[in-house]
Amino acid sequence: MKRKVIFVTDGDLAAKKVLEFLSAELGCRCISASSGNPSTLAGEQLATLILSAPDVPILVMFDDCGWRDNGPGEEAMRYLASHDQIDIIGAVAVASKTHAKEWAHVDVSVDRTGELTGYGVDKEGVPDLEIGRIYGDTVSILDELQIPYIVGIGDIGKMARFDDVKRGAPVTRQALEMILERSGYREVPEETDEL
Repeated sequence: MKRKVIFVTDGDLAAKKVLEFLSAELGCRCISASSGNPSTLAGEQLATLILSAPDVPILVMFDDCGWRDNGPGEEAMRYLASHDQIDIIGAVAVASKTHAKEWAHVDVSVDRTGELTGYGVDKEGVPDLEIGRIYGDTVSILDELQIPYIVGIGDIGKMARFDDVKRGAPVTRQALEMILERSGYREVPEETDEL
């Protein structure tokens, strides 16, 4: 059985804290060693960590720290996406103020107040002007990888404290829950009319 993996295009300390917290809350695993700004582990190293983890959805961080073109994070994503024992079930595309003007298509974005939008969002989690597009420094490769569901959000753990881990990181939580539901890993609770 293939390991289910969610790519997250942010690897700084704030993202690491949020993803470690949420992985425990959501029944996932976070590959903490994948954090870094920029990413330091190669795809082969990440694959070894993923395959040795328990068989639950695994969160893996990638960050190219403004690297132009394909940086180490994007190369690692490409390797994992082609691995025959790994199934990429979705990605959280994180906006950043990049100078490289890299972007990716997103299926939906979650703004900093938790509202879903067809537009992209900026680093602060504010809806952007372009429909279905997010700008970041480790996102341009996402389009080529055939990822089934991509959710755009602002800077993990930040967004003017709307996504602070002390508040439960609600924006990142919502993005991850949407990917888990779409992948069939977690069922959407049915609403009932019971009193």
